[in-house]
Amino acid sequence: MNISIQNKLSEQLALNAELTQVSVIGSGHINSTWLLTCIDKQFIVQKLNTEVFKYPAQLVSNAKLIEQHLNAKQLKNNYPLETVKHIAIQNNEHLIEIDSAHYRVLNYISDSYSEDVVKNAQQSEQAAYAFGVFAHALQDFDTQQLHTVIPDFHNLAMRFEQLNTAITNNSVNRVKHCANEIEYCLSQQHLITELNSIAKQIPLRVCHNDTKINNMLFCSATHKAKAVIDLDTCMAGFRLYDFGDMVRTFCSPEAEDSTNLHNVIIRKDIFSAIVKGYVTPLKSGMSTKEQESLLLGAKIMPLMLSVRFLTDYLNNDVYFKVAHAEHNLERAQNQLALYKNILSNEKWMHQCLMS
Repeated sequence: MNISIQNKLSEQLALNAELTQVSVIGSGHINSTWLLTCIDKQFIVQKLNTEVFKYPAQLVSNAKLIEQHLNAKQLKNNYPLETVKHIAIQNNEHLIEIDSAHYRVLNYISDSYSEDVVKNAQQSEQAAYAFGVFAHALQDFDTQQLHTVIPDFHNLAMRFEQLNTAITNNSVNRVKHCANEIEYCLSQQHLITELNSIAKQIPLRVCHNDTKINNMLFCSATHKAKAVIDLDTCMAGFRLYDFGDMVRTFCSPEAEDSTNLHNVIIRKDIFSAIVKGYVTPLKSGMSTKEQESLLLGAKIMPLMLSVRFLTDYLNNDVYFKVAHAEHNLERAQNQLALYKNILSNEKWMHQCLMS
């Protein structure tokens, strides 16, 4: 953040000479985030990526509505976590435009820390619990109030359409390098039918849509769940997506671009911890059909990422950042390995989920 932006933010927040330090915080890949330290308080400032979020006011509107709902629950002792709060600027707005860029200011949740990688089952359970408590508190929220900030974010059918287009175009002659992966992915399109069928039987919910472990905070003293953060992608959807993304990002001991494919597996202790943490706060308000649907989410998310990585590989790596020519293909192979391991453990996972 340059000095000019700092000065304009200080002016908007009426900080004057109080601002003592600005530092980069977080590991997100979309928005830029800083911690502003003042004499007696701290703020989080985010520069919103308007290439991803075309209508930043809609993003802020969604987050504000969720914030208000959670605050009301807190007042009735029905939400035990802390909430991310937007801080108004001088004209009582929550979106600041400076030099054609859009910023927002949030409260800083102190005495907390985040993790980028799941270290053990205890951490996994605490993170899943936080997302479960968050989902439970929002189960009476009217999803029609929320804007769709990223259309078709989890549209599996559309992702397969994009893959088929990339295969047909074959713009950089890469189809021959991944014929086996293409054939396997296309053979799994039955999941689209399964999803369409289950979608008619379960309710739309407020979904976080990015349930990685670094989107919740741990308490520095107790190491328990303290807050769910990064509400940018909150939209109407199905809980199976949030559960599936936890399974996808928590369970494998390997990074999603690891080529050590024999070790890309579902760690059973981590999966069990996710189930315990996430399902426990939700069980009383969740039908058997919705609970069963969570396993479908665990299959859909790695398959969908496989399709997206493969599509980008065929399109000459125009979406995901790559470190080398085969990077997206390796990512696709990694996520397919995880998907296949889930299929081989599906019976056990279902028993664990429904017990």
